[in-house]
Amino acid sequence: MNDRLVHERMYRGPKVLKAMESLRVAICGAGAVGSNLVDNMARQGFKKMVVIDMDRIEAHNIPTQTWTRREIGQYKATMLQRAVFESSETMVDAVLKKLETGNVKKMLSDATLVVDGFDNSESRRIVADHCRQAKKDCLHVGLAKDYAEVIWNERYRVPRDVVGLDVCEYPMARNTIILAVGVATETIVRYVATGRKHNYVITLGDFKIEEIA
Repeated sequence: MNDRLVHERMYRGPKVLKAMESLRVAICGAGAVGSNLVDNMARQGFKKMVVIDMDRIEAHNIPTQTWTRREIGQYKATMLQRAVFESSETMVDAVLKKLETGNVKKMLSDATLVVDGFDNSESRRIVADHCRQAKKDCLHVGLAKDYAEVIWNERYRVPRDVVGLDVCEYPMARNTIILAVGVATETIVRYVATGRKHNYVITLGDFKIEEIA
């Protein structure tokens, strides 16, 4: 059997899978959230994705992201583009630029859905503000220690950065990332299938996924 999406097709049905394939998604950030999310989405049938990230891979990224040691020093977005094509025959567009107020409109213009996976408040605020003004659907996926949230822009509040602490020094449990990515992907699939927007918080300590009513 050559259908690589046979399991998803049987589970979701051809109508939902077709909608997933046609959705244009911009993923902001290719770090712990973005790299795992794009890989997961591609393996489930999403085909039209652009990844925005200007950072290079560092050794400390490997435990929480999708890279190998051979990729250290390479651009994250480019390596993700190659990996997704190899695993899923899906061509992801890679944008190696910093998303800023002056270019956010152009960078996100073609996207039907924006996913914010940035690791800093400034970039998150730019994405959130632009999507509100442009009336563009946006899902925020955030991580902190053993906590994660998957929240649509209508209910999202930009968190404050931790003063005096570099983002690379944040404590982070890998399983929090995996849970958040799974919930985020399913949230996007349900949005595609039904148009509904569900919001969730995830806590690893007590192993809970709770929907925000």
